[in-house]
Amino acid sequence: MKKDKKNDQSEKNIVAVEEALSKSEQFIERNQNILIGVVVAIVLIIAGYIGYTRFILEPREQQARSEIFMAEKYFEQDSLRLALEGDGANLGFLDIISDFGMTKTANLARYYAGISFLNLGEYEKAIEHLRKFRKRDQLLGAMAYGAMGDAYLQLDNKSEAVKQYRRAANHQPNPLTSPAFLMKMGMVYELKGEHKSALEAYQTIKTDFPATNEGRNIEKYIARVKMAQN
Repeated sequence: MKKDKKNDQSEKNIVAVEEALSKSEQFIERNQNILIGVVVAIVLIIAGYIGYTRFILEPREQQARSEIFMAEKYFEQDSLRLALEGDGANLGFLDIISDFGMTKTANLARYYAGISFLNLGEYEKAIEHLRKFRKRDQLLGAMAYGAMGDAYLQLDNKSEAVKQYRRAANHQPNPLTSPAFLMKMGMVYELKGEHKSALEAYQTIKTDFPATNEGRNIEKYIARVKMAQN
């Protein structure tokens, strides 16, 4: 009797599976044109992306790398206007950004442009370009946030400066950039009279980066803030 019940249940399960398969087949038959269209669209998108990258973006990238050479030279020589605007024969960073916008080189030009404007005292323009810079690189990303902090500080926006220094310190933390921007953050907190926050920044340097230049000299800053709190 039990065996008959098991057989009966097995048959019901088989029927249920067959019905489900039948419904799936019917769905595919009814919608096969749509499904084929979706698959074709996906294939075309992938092929288009590969084609765009290989035949358009990569050649543009190579050209942009060639064009930025003189602008970088002018930047190294502190000829910042020529670096930004070009010399008539060679493109400047602003031209690279405009002409090669989708390339990695144009993104690098945004960083250079931001630093150039910062050093020229054009702080709003510096912030504009540094904000648009894609900050994936560990060091350049931190430096970009830090430079934005410097620009905001020059504009007497201490709260925004602190925010950018914090971002710089926390951007892929490392002993080269993080303690430097923690130090700047602490100093701005002191300017704001927020000694507790300044102490926290300095203590982080002491705890996390004791072997750095900032870490070796941090005790005097900690002592100064503690005295100011009393």
